[in-house]
Amino acid sequence: MANNIGYLTSKLTPEHQEMYTPYYAVEPIVKYIPKQYKIWCPFDKEWSAFYQTFKNLGYNVVKSHIDDGKDFFIYEPDEYDIIVSNPPFSIKDKILERLYELDKPFAVLLPLNSLQGKSRYKFFSKGVQLLSFDQRIGFHNRSNMNLAIEGSPFATAYFCKNILPNDLIIEKINKYEEATKAAIL
Repeated sequence: MANNIGYLTSKLTPEHQEMYTPYYAVEPIVKYIPKQYKIWCPFDKEWSAFYQTFKNLGYNVVKSHIDDGKDFFIYEPDEYDIIVSNPPFSIKDKILERLYELDKPFAVLLPLNSLQGKSRYKFFSKGVQLLSFDQRIGFHNRSNMNLAIEGSPFATAYFCKNILPNDLIIEKINKYEEATKAAIL
């Protein structure tokens, strides 16, 4: 049996660490977010799939990004009910610490192997919910924003707090819808 060593061999330069979520990976979490919630997307720009999806569905959503002077570790909107985004995986421990300090419901897309780890145990032992998928998702990068690049070397899931009706949910994702949306745009 072959070992999955993609996480060891993938490029680790900053430009290769910045990957963007496709629309098809945002859609599974939408149905769990109450329509009356004000959503904060703290790692997102105007074109992000999270911001665009929630905005187009009529949610009250606020985005922020470090490039706009709104550092997640310092900035916090005056009003919001929930945090939903795809944070930088390379600083996931620091992000999880801040999420638990903020003490708001959240759904953040992280590598599935984030579930394990001595440093994350102190957070997850307080409660964590997972929304996983029937297959690995692909991500966009700066050179290809029209279609997700498939073949991710790792599985991802939404790590949630106080959102899901069960602690573990597995959703089917439809990558065909992503291709259709990209063709329309």
